[in-house]
Amino acid sequence: MPNTEGAQATAPGLFITFEGGDGAGKSTHLQLVAEALRDRGIEAVCLREPGGTIIGEQLRSTVLDPGNYVMVDECELLIYEAARAQLVFQVIKPALQRGAVVLCDRFADSTVAYQCFGRGIPRDIVDRVNEFSCQGVWPDRTILMMTGGDAEMGIGRATNHKHADRLEMAGLEFHERVNGGYLALAAADPARIRLVVSDEPKAATARKVFGQLADLFPWMEGEGCDEAYFKDLVDRRDSLRRG
Repeated sequence: MPNTEGAQATAPGLFITFEGGDGAGKSTHLQLVAEALRDRGIEAVCLREPGGTIIGEQLRSTVLDPGNYVMVDECELLIYEAARAQLVFQVIKPALQRGAVVLCDRFADSTVAYQCFGRGIPRDIVDRVNEFSCQGVWPDRTILMMTGGDAEMGIGRATNHKHADRLEMAGLEFHERVNGGYLALAAADPARIRLVVSDEPKAATARKVFGQLADLFPWMEGEGCDEAYFKDLVDRRDSLRRG
């Protein structure tokens, strides 16, 4: 694990990441949290990895392109790290310094789960390059979302109505190793990494996600955060997507 002592001493914002296997609902619930924050006048910066910058999106296209099937694991690792280094420097650090809440779909835990547990790259190498690319920034909280089923269920959700990308095509055994890696990370750092199983309707899952953030934002479990609130939040998000 990267050395994060004093990592965000000069950054008054909060950095929250959403992790988990494909199809677990990370993007959906990140957007729901962002919508709730903005309703209360809090700046929420929504990002994804790899991506979030022009360079990062170009690297994303390269690393996820199924046509790049000859890409070796070492190359894959370094592409993810390069995209992260750009994102941290260009977007995450400035946002935290101005007091924003940064919500990121995947971060360094993904690299450990996918490139270490999934691909088999030694953990010490992954930790060292993570530390380098993160530049002293580490999540204040991580929501680990799992489907409640096996890896095949997650891949089925992720590829519904679209073509699979290069990582989604890596095979069931690979994704089972990734899911096992995530669970190992959560067991090793339960204060930061909070597990949420997305085996219920979106509104019910959103309530669980908010519950795991309520120590950071007490209003997330306060008066008004009832069943009707979460249903309205989901309806608004789905309406925006359709629009």
